[in-house]
Amino acid sequence: MEDRIVLAYDVGTQSSRALLINQRGEILAKSQVKHEIPYERPNPDWAEKDADFYYDNICKASARLKESHPDFFAKVEAASITTIRDTVVCVDKEGKPLRPAILWLDKRKAEGKPKVPAFNKVLFKAVGMEEAVHVQYQKSHCNWIRENEPEIWAKTDKYLLLSGYLIFKLTGNMVDTAASMVGHIPFDCQARNWQKKTALTRPVFDVEEEKLCEIEDSGDVLGTITETAAADSGLPQGLPLIATGSDKACEILGMGCISKEKAAISFGTTATVTFTVDKYMEPERFIPPYDSIIPGRFTPEIEIFRGYWLISWFKKEFAEKEMKQAEEMGISAEELLNQRLEEVPAGCDGLLFQPYFTPNITMPTARGAVIGFSDQHTRIHIYRAIIEGINFALMDGMRLMEKRGNHKFTELYLGGGGSQSSEICQITADMFGIPTIRTQTYEVAGIGCAMTAFVGLGVFDSYEEAAASMVRKKDVFMPDMEQHKIYERLYEDVFKKIYGNLSGLYEKLHDIYHEKK
Repeated sequence: MEDRIVLAYDVGTQSSRALLINQRGEILAKSQVKHEIPYERPNPDWAEKDADFYYDNICKASARLKESHPDFFAKVEAASITTIRDTVVCVDKEGKPLRPAILWLDKRKAEGKPKVPAFNKVLFKAVGMEEAVHVQYQKSHCNWIRENEPEIWAKTDKYLLLSGYLIFKLTGNMVDTAASMVGHIPFDCQARNWQKKTALTRPVFDVEEEKLCEIEDSGDVLGTITETAAADSGLPQGLPLIATGSDKACEILGMGCISKEKAAISFGTTATVTFTVDKYMEPERFIPPYDSIIPGRFTPEIEIFRGYWLISWFKKEFAEKEMKQAEEMGISAEELLNQRLEEVPAGCDGLLFQPYFTPNITMPTARGAVIGFSDQHTRIHIYRAIIEGINFALMDGMRLMEKRGNHKFTELYLGGGGSQSSEICQITADMFGIPTIRTQTYEVAGIGCAMTAFVGLGVFDSYEEAAASMVRKKDVFMPDMEQHKIYERLYEDVFKKIYGNLSGLYEKLHDIYHEKK
C-alpha cells in the first residue's frame, strides 16, 4: 500500500517535535528541538516563555525534516498540531503577543474573588466547593492579568491557549479545537463550546466573549498554511491544517484507548491516568472531564503535576555521578539509573514518596513528602521511591475513576518518555496488577495527532478504524502477583493514609510560607 503521509507537530514543555507519519502508524522521520531553557522565572512563582519561541521551534523542526527527508516531505497531505495545555497567550488585533505566554506550571495567584451571584454562593457552600471556587479564581491567569496588568488586558483582542496561537501563526485564523480546551477558561465540555454567560462557574474565569476565539471540532480543517508560514516551516503554502486536540487527548488516542476498559497512563512532565467514555463522568466530584478527540466522548483524567519532571529534578539534585558516567558511556542518565532499579526491592525497603510537589484543586495545600528513611537507604532507593510514588498516586486516581464509573480496567497502556524504560513498565504492571502494554512507539501524542489528520482527510471512516490501523501492541508486561501483594499492602495500609495524616502540617506550612511572603 502506498504511503499516505501527514506531518504532526507535538509541542511539549521540554521540546518541540515534527513527525512524518503514515497511515500504518509508522514514524518515517522525526525532528526534535529541545527547549534548553523551557521557561523563564522573572519571579520565583512564575513560568513564562515568549510565545513565538514555540512557533520558531516547530518551524525549525519541520524545515530540518524537509532537508533530511525530502521524498517523504514532498508527500505530506496535511499538517496537524498538538500542544501542552493551560498555557495562555494575550494577543492584540494584529495577533501579536502583548506579553510572554504563561505556562501551565506557573503558580502566580490573583488576589480577588469571583463576583458570584448570591444564589450561586449558597449552592457552592452547600456542596462544600466555596473554597475550591476561590482557589480556581486565584489560579486563573486571566484574573491575574486583569488585576496586575490592566493595560495588557485592555489591549487583548483574543485570549488564546498556546494551541490557538500556533494555529493562528500557521493559518492566519483565530480558531482552536474543542479537544484542546484544557485550562482555566470558560469552556463547557458537554456543549464542546464556550460557556454561556449564565453558567454556574462562568464568574470564576469571566473572559469577555469578544476575547474568545472560534471553536472547531477534531478532524475539521482549521485553515491552510499561509505564505509566511510556508517560508518559515518548509510546508507548502495552501496545505490544510487539521484540528486535533491537546497533547494528553492525542496521547490517549495514540495508545488506542478508545473504550472504557483500557486505561492510559502518560509518564510525561505531568503524569496522568485517563480513559475514554461515551457519557459525561466527573473523575472527581465537581471536576469536569475533558473532551475526547472523538466527538461525543469524554476523557476523565487524574493529573499528578510535576510527574516525570521529578526525574529531571532528581538528576539535577542527586545524580551528578550517574550523569557523568552516562555521558562517558554514550547513554542517557535515565537509562543508567533505570538499569539500577533492580538493585532495590519492591517498596524500596520501606521508603515511600508522596509526589505532590505541585498541589491540585482537591488538595490545595499538599506538598511532597518522603517517609520511612533508614540508614540502609541510598540515592537509588530514592529514585525508585519517586517512580513508585508517582504510580501510587496514579493508582489512587484510577481506583477513584473505577468507582465513579462502576467498572474495572482490564488493560493499562503506557506512553510518554518514562514508558521507554522496560524496568519502569514492569514496576507499573506489578503495582497495578493488570497487563501493562507499550505500543510501537512512545511518541503516542504524535500518533494520535496524525490519526486525527487521517480521519479528517477521509483515509479512515472512524477513529476505531484509525486505531486498528495505526496502533499496535509492541510489549506486554504481565504483573508479578507476588510483587503486587507487597504493593497492595503498602498502598492500602500506608500510602492512602499519608495525606490524611500530614494534611494539617501541610496547612501550617502553607500558612507560615505565605505569612513570610
